[in-house]
Amino acid sequence: MLIFSRQADLSAHLKSVSTPNSTIGFVPTMGALHAGHLSLLEESLKNNDFTVISIFVNPTQFNNPEDLEKYPRTLDADVEKIEKLNSDIIVFAPGVADIYEGETVSTHFDYDGLENQMEGKFRTGHFDGVGTIVKRLFEIVKPTNAYFGEKDFQQLQIVKKMVEKHHLPVNVIGCPIFREANGLAMSSRNERLTPEERTNAAVIYKTLKEAKTRFGTESAKQVADWVYSTFEILPGFDLEYFEIADEATLLPFEHKTEGHKYRAFIAVFVNKIRLIDTISLN
Repeated sequence: MLIFSRQADLSAHLKSVSTPNSTIGFVPTMGALHAGHLSLLEESLKNNDFTVISIFVNPTQFNNPEDLEKYPRTLDADVEKIEKLNSDIIVFAPGVADIYEGETVSTHFDYDGLENQMEGKFRTGHFDGVGTIVKRLFEIVKPTNAYFGEKDFQQLQIVKKMVEKHHLPVNVIGCPIFREANGLAMSSRNERLTPEERTNAAVIYKTLKEAKTRFGTESAKQVADWVYSTFEILPGFDLEYFEIADEATLLPFEHKTEGHKYRAFIAVFVNKIRLIDTISLN
């Protein structure tokens, strides 16, 4: 199994093994891999000549220094999981200095307003950090196809917008959310939950499913009011936001319009550990 820690070495290798007609699939991650990440790799393996996964905890997308410090770093275990899946997968695990070349700052991006909703309201500069690292990784790996999980649906839309606006030759593909047996969306942050918290956090997806049912007969405001009142009486949970938005624009709306796709988004703190989830309402 090939593991590269320097972008120059990865680029040289990919150049030596690929041809103009080769396809490269790419899965960017921050490590602490779970079944959801592995499903992205499986999708890439099915549809590309080469598959690359990056494992890099990107400092510029964390607005909370404590969250960055506590983010799980499990490279050895990650490599073991990747190798078990397929030893031909190429791992890129660079350091901050190699990626940012001595200047760990993000570039400002304009995503036509997508960055101002949901996560953007609560995580200042987050999507500048996301755009900076994803664009940099795309430039290094030069993938044909890049795979992202739909749990971070706003991020998925933003990456697509960044690719469009910067005319990058990458096909960005969204893949279904992988969930634990109780419905909790798989996330590297789940590893920081206690067993009891992990069990109780099933209420997040349960609430989203009920919100979807209610959206069939109620307005977006009525559904949101119900979600907020539900979490107000749940001990151990701190609801940061719940929003129903148009999938394409991520903007809230007053009245449903035929032909539009809608999605519910939620962010919840469980003992200071921030979890997000989403569900299509169509």
